[in-house]
Amino acid sequence: MTDYDYDLFVIGAGSGGVRASRVAAAYGARVAVAEEYRVGGTCVIRGCVPKKLLIYGAHFAEDLKDARRFGWNVPDCDFEWATLRDNVLAEVDRLNKAYTSTLDNHGVEIILERATVSGPNEVTLASGRKLSAGKILIATGAHPSVPHCPGHEHGITSNEVFHLDTLPKRVLIAGAGYIANEFAGIFNEFHSKVTLINRSDVILRGYDEQIRDRLLQISMTKGIDFRFHAEFRGIERQADGSLKVSMTNHDDIEVDCVLFATGRVPNTDGLGLAEAGVKLDGKGAVVVGDDNRSSVPSIFAVGDVTNRVQLTPVAIREGQAFADSEFGGKPTLVDYACIPAAVFSHPPIAGVGMTESEAKQKYGAVSVYTSDFRPMKNVLAGRNERALYKMICEPTSGKVLGLHMIGPDSPEILQAAAVAVKAGLTKADFDQTVALHPSMAEELVLLK
Repeated sequence: MTDYDYDLFVIGAGSGGVRASRVAAAYGARVAVAEEYRVGGTCVIRGCVPKKLLIYGAHFAEDLKDARRFGWNVPDCDFEWATLRDNVLAEVDRLNKAYTSTLDNHGVEIILERATVSGPNEVTLASGRKLSAGKILIATGAHPSVPHCPGHEHGITSNEVFHLDTLPKRVLIAGAGYIANEFAGIFNEFHSKVTLINRSDVILRGYDEQIRDRLLQISMTKGIDFRFHAEFRGIERQADGSLKVSMTNHDDIEVDCVLFATGRVPNTDGLGLAEAGVKLDGKGAVVVGDDNRSSVPSIFAVGDVTNRVQLTPVAIREGQAFADSEFGGKPTLVDYACIPAAVFSHPPIAGVGMTESEAKQKYGAVSVYTSDFRPMKNVLAGRNERALYKMICEPTSGKVLGLHMIGPDSPEILQAAAVAVKAGLTKADFDQTVALHPSMAEELVLLK
């Protein structure tokens, strides 16, 4: 390894790349990381973090109204998009500096330019400089997919949405996954007219059917318009600056903004991976084994670029496991079972383990326990919006196979409950736990 410029060269300074870099360096490896945009990656710079801050901002729309029922003389309030936008971007800047400092403090060399793979142990920088490394880690993440329809250049993706000059009065969101539903809730609370279109009639594919149906019902009640079995025919810029969108099975619609939330594609184009002998799958993702190693023994990959589980905490776990295994002398594999996930919709969804349909496919008969209730705050606020908690159990042992919920603070509640599901606890274990009253979380130990 001493014959190389570095022991480890990482391409991409997102969640997985940063974790792998700093841990490997802490083990004594000579590490460099190349980043062509900003240190922090999708989650910190243009994803989870700024989006969650927008979601916090959106929650105030209902909270301010509800406050009146709790005795607060709250006047009618105006919302200033530019204030929230600029404050969020300032926080992103702070985090970018924090991540940069973390790498600096661990002795990781940061190279702010694009790097491509030019051999099993060689990378080439955009400046033309070539560097060698004993191991190369690909952690380049993924980018938003954009439909190939006439006028698609008039739309934006989640990359650009945080930089909008003004808040659009009418927004069309393409897609029905977590990004689409989260931004639908955000814009709706900011009083934009939101229309969501999808090629099928299913939202949040992969989540429990009852839970996603409840979100659809609530979203429609809040005024979000859903158009199913709709595919783009084209997008045209009108003389007044608006966008005319034509689609299959539905009338044309005029909006001020089209947001594409139609999936994400691994960032492997132009990286030189195939030329170096790295196997890619049909979607361009790096094919790796359980040890994150590609078809080239010296080249590894973690995070969204592998298209295994596109979640930031998973990328971090993979980066940690890679560094522990390759530089720490502690062979480690990531356990992908029972990964909790959340959709920060309005209200939010959270789940861990099997859905009801998945459990039935594997076990046949299953036991299902639910609690369908109106949170105490909603009752006093005069809101009819109901929460739904659902537990799926193996019928003989009572082992909890899946836990799914929709309602206020569901992700916060589920994180602790996910520990119990991961540990293999049973319905009886939940029932034997004394309820914490009054709380929404107590419903987890009172399920019928």
